[in-house]
Amino acid sequence: MSFGESIRTLAGDSHALVGFAIAAGIVLLLTPLVMRLAPLIGGLDDKADRPRVHKGAIPRIGGLAIVAGILIPTAILIDLDGPYLGIFIGTLLVAALGLYDDLHNVTPSRKLVAVMVIALIPVAGFGVTFDRLTIPGVGDFDIGWVAYPLSVLWIALLANLVNLIDGMDSLAAGIVAIAAAAFAILSASFGRTDAAVLSAIVCGSTLAFLFHNYHPAKIFMGDSGALALGFLLATLSLDGVLKTAAAITLVAPLLVLAVPILDTSFVVLKRLKYGRAPWRADHNHFYHRFMRIGFSQRRTAAYLHVWAGTMAAYALLARFVPPRPRGDWDLQNSLLLAGAGLLVIGGSVWMVYSLEILKSRHLHAVGLRRFGQDAVADGIEGDTETAVERTLEAKAS
Repeated sequence: MSFGESIRTLAGDSHALVGFAIAAGIVLLLTPLVMRLAPLIGGLDDKADRPRVHKGAIPRIGGLAIVAGILIPTAILIDLDGPYLGIFIGTLLVAALGLYDDLHNVTPSRKLVAVMVIALIPVAGFGVTFDRLTIPGVGDFDIGWVAYPLSVLWIALLANLVNLIDGMDSLAAGIVAIAAAAFAILSASFGRTDAAVLSAIVCGSTLAFLFHNYHPAKIFMGDSGALALGFLLATLSLDGVLKTAAAITLVAPLLVLAVPILDTSFVVLKRLKYGRAPWRADHNHFYHRFMRIGFSQRRTAAYLHVWAGTMAAYALLARFVPPRPRGDWDLQNSLLLAGAGLLVIGGSVWMVYSLEILKSRHLHAVGLRRFGQDAVADGIEGDTETAVERTLEAKAS
């Protein structure tokens, strides 16, 4: 199915637009009510649980409005007699887990285990799994029973990815909206109508939430929203994209979710490097780094949203302009995809360099190590960065 046909499917041949509108309307109506409820039940963010970039006590249970905005139109527009019943139940339970964490605090390890247990509902109970592993240029592989633990890990990973980037105004909601829009188009192109409709519903709910969550935010989605949205993105990618045999199926979700994946990977590796627990909060996320070099919250969110949008656009380009449309190489498509890929890589490298992840002293140290001067390289890299990390850890504690 072409890009135009996919858009026409979303616009006229499915409930996608209706679901989008209903979800947006519910979130716009319920969010002010949730804001009033928050102080009554202890749902205020007071910076006690992890580092934040805001001031004052702000409601952090906006996920209640988001999840209601998703589940209500889902129950109306999608047949729940199948895998989407498992996704529906799992989303509800993950949101409940997140709400409990917002109100009472749950340790990261217990929360991770709980999400994995809940993920078993759609995976083991309703078959929402990787059917196969398609590697571009290599082939299509049936992975058998490995699909089950792999699917559970994928769901738990994405649920926590969204949760980890939910640290500043509008960031997580915007990135989820971009990802959901991309999944809606991709799912429609593969004929996965229910996945396309649910993706449109998620997009509508998160875009509407931005009305109250854009800087200066009046409310945060909290774990009730972040965990549920990550859970939904993971299950939607499994049922809407990864169940197909197209060559792009493995690459597309990774591109669409590249920014949160890169952010979390960098932060976790950084924590391990300095002997800290991977789940311990600090100030090393991309948005922290942008703000340290002088960006405002709005500018930071805009840059990260543009970056995420660019990666999602490239995923769509790879889907609709494939280098091998009928099994044979197409020179024009290949050149277009390669040229766009170079632009995306160049922009990503610029972002990484701007965030000072790749520092000039690191590059100099790499050159010294090539000539056997490891001690000098350690001195260049180690002292300055260790001092910075100690300062950031002090701020986070």
